[in-house]
Amino acid sequence: MNTLNDKLLIERRVSSLLEQANRYFHRTFKQPDIQLDLRGEAAGQAWPTRNLIRLNPVLLRENRHHFIHQTVAHEVAHLIAPEVYGDRIRPHGKEWKYVMQQVFNLPAERCHSYDIRHTTRRSYIYECACPGREIPLTGIRHNRIKRGTVYLCQSCGQAVKYKEST
Repeated sequence: MNTLNDKLLIERRVSSLLEQANRYFHRTFKQPDIQLDLRGEAAGQAWPTRNLIRLNPVLLRENRHHFIHQTVAHEVAHLIAPEVYGDRIRPHGKEWKYVMQQVFNLPAERCHSYDIRHTTRRSYIYECACPGREIPLTGIRHNRIKRGTVYLCQSCGQAVKYKEST
C-alpha cells in the first residue's frame, strides 16, 4: 500500500475512535493532524498541546493490522485523556489506561513489540581515550553534543569525541 492509502486508513480509524470517545464522554473531540514521519524505534507519538499524532511508516507497513487497530488507538488515547482529565496526568497513567480499556475496549499496552530491524535509526560513533573503544550515540545525543552538552566515557572519564555516522 502507498502512503496516501495508509493515511486514509489511519484517518478512518482515528475518526471511529473519536466517535466512540464523543459518545462515551458526551462531548466532541477535534480530529487531530496526522503525520507519517516518525523514524526510529517508536511506533507513534501524540502531542496533545498541538492535537497532533506522528506515526512510524515503516512499523505501520510491517505490522499493518495491529498497528492500525492498537497503536493508533494508543496515540488517540494520549490526546483524549488530558482533554478529559487535565494536562497534569501521567502519560500511561490511570486516566490513559481508562480511555484504552473502558472507552476503546482495548488492552492498555504501554510499549509495542514490533520488529525494529528495518527502522531507520542512525548511529553516531564517538570515541574516547580508551584504546579501540567506539561509543554509538543516538541522533538526539549527537545533536545535544553539537549544542554543547558533554558526555563522558564511563570507563576513562574523558569526554567523547565524534568519529563517524553509520
